[in-house]
Amino acid sequence: MSIKSITHGDVSFKQVCKLITDYIKADLHQDYELTIGTDSQNSNSTKAVIVIALRRIGKGGIFFYDIKRVKKITNIKKKIYYETSLSLDVAQKLMKYLDVNNLPYSLSIHVDIGKNGPTSEMIPEIVGWVRGCGFDCEIKPEATTASAIANKYSK
Repeated sequence: MSIKSITHGDVSFKQVCKLITDYIKADLHQDYELTIGTDSQNSNSTKAVIVIALRRIGKGGIFFYDIKRVKKITNIKKKIYYETSLSLDVAQKLMKYLDVNNLPYSLSIHVDIGKNGPTSEMIPEIVGWVRGCGFDCEIKPEATTASAIANKYSK
């Protein structure tokens, strides 16, 4: 996994974990919001961008992203399932690292579905899946990690 950062360049997943830890430890008195979201776009293949964003509430933040290319996924439901599974996989790996370090954070999965459009019928299923895995879930318009950051880098 070759993860990218605007600030730090190419980093490994282990480095991402350390950078997140260092960012939180730099000011333990602040509140932090850790979000993970994925968006994908189709061309000859499906390009999926998974984003890990850490926000120091009211004081900026950092984010990292990974790009995966797979055979073109044309079915919207399969695409949403794929995006969600990528986010959940990263969240579970990241949580293992952060829990060991007893860091204060809240983690939520941002899913690129909303009440308007063809994905609206998937809301109960996808939100239930994410919550069943132990994470908070946000949908559009609140799902900015997926609908804004990941969307930007998926084009």
